[in-house]
Amino acid sequence: MTSQPETTSGEPRKLTVRRAPKYVPFMIAGALTGVVTAAIFTFMAPPSEEFETSSIFGFFTVLLLIPGATLGAVMALILDRQGRRRSKTLLAAPLPDDHSNAEAETA
Repeated sequence: MTSQPETTSGEPRKLTVRRAPKYVPFMIAGALTGVVTAAIFTFMAPPSEEFETSSIFGFFTVLLLIPGATLGAVMALILDRQGRRRSKTLLAAPLPDDHSNAEAETA
């Protein structure tokens, strides 16, 4: 990612480079963690004559899916903040165009 707009002049530019996490995979991982936690809670619960096991699993899944996805998003935000602190500023010099070299050779 760059923080400066591109210019067409031949002068060097300062660019900020950093690593940034993708939020969707973190949210999916958090949601899957919520589903796994729901399965663990389902099998830890004593058997009930009133509810089937699949109903209990569905209830826990609905209950833990959104908090898991939220936890994944919070983790991505924390990693994004750390990435901003570790960002580096580099000096980038443009390379000469092939067209300008070809014109200089023919002249």
